[in-house]
Amino acid sequence: MSDIAFLLLIFIMLISLMNYRQEIPIEYPEATHPERTQADRNFEIWVQKDGFLYVDGEQVSQNQLESLIAEAITSDPTVRIHVLADQATPYRHVAGVFEVLQLLQHRVVSLVTGDPTGGSPTGGTP
Repeated sequence: MSDIAFLLLIFIMLISLMNYRQEIPIEYPEATHPERTQADRNFEIWVQKDGFLYVDGEQVSQNQLESLIAEAITSDPTVRIHVLADQATPYRHVAGVFEVLQLLQHRVVSLVTGDPTGGSPTGGTP
């Protein structure tokens, strides 16, 4: 009986690692009127203070970002793009991401902000 419980525990641990969301540590900006979005089927772009871009925990260039977004849109045209940027990130770095999105004419975009009540980050539609 304990063998079955042990195997079940290992199975749950492996499944949880497969669904692990790789986050880049940032300080979220705050929003006055946040709107929650669905967490599944999101394409997340992390922008750090120094302008480095990350997708799925991997650093990417702006050209790589463009091809990754194009692939995501091709596979699911309703995919929501989440832009996560540190509150100290200069706007020019975030604007570079929006230039790529404008080039690809994708308009389902959310800026992820910190929840003013201290909860988890939320995606807000501009």
